[in-house]
Amino acid sequence: MEKTQKKIGIIGIGNLILSDEGFGIHTLHYLEQNYIFPENVILQDAGTAGIYMSPFLEACDPIFVIDVVDLKDEPGSFHFYTMEDVGARNFQTKMSPHQLGLLEIVEICRLRDAAPEHIEFYCVVPQALDTGMELSALVAPRVIEVADKIVKRLQESGVSVQKRETPVEKRNTLYHA
Repeated sequence: MEKTQKKIGIIGIGNLILSDEGFGIHTLHYLEQNYIFPENVILQDAGTAGIYMSPFLEACDPIFVIDVVDLKDEPGSFHFYTMEDVGARNFQTKMSPHQLGLLEIVEICRLRDAAPEHIEFYCVVPQALDTGMELSALVAPRVIEVADKIVKRLQESGVSVQKRETPVEKRNTLYHA
């Protein structure tokens, strides 16, 4: 059976009503507002979708995941992981105990012979997980930093990403370099 050409996926994971837990979604929105991506790049706001992410994961390869990570490190610190790191259990792929982790979802995709081969994780350690729609002062500046890392990675791979002359609607004024 011949496989169809997969898209490049950028997925933001998180919960917008729990402060820094929404980092992945805020970063995804920043990318949408400030860059123009070619048709072969799909940006997906996954929220806390869990198993419902599987169709996206099956349609894309490579995938760039933006999320927070539960580590004993400085709040706001950036961490990069590959799927090999996940397989070696070098970091936790879910923040809450009721959430089905990304690793488990990828395994389900493997059972269907449709799992992506290349996944990269762009993560920050949260400072605040209290109820609130805005990112903490330590995490907010990481939105632009992580977005720039992903754009640079795409461009190094030969993907044409262009900066918008005028950003579309801004959702959060806390993004600053």
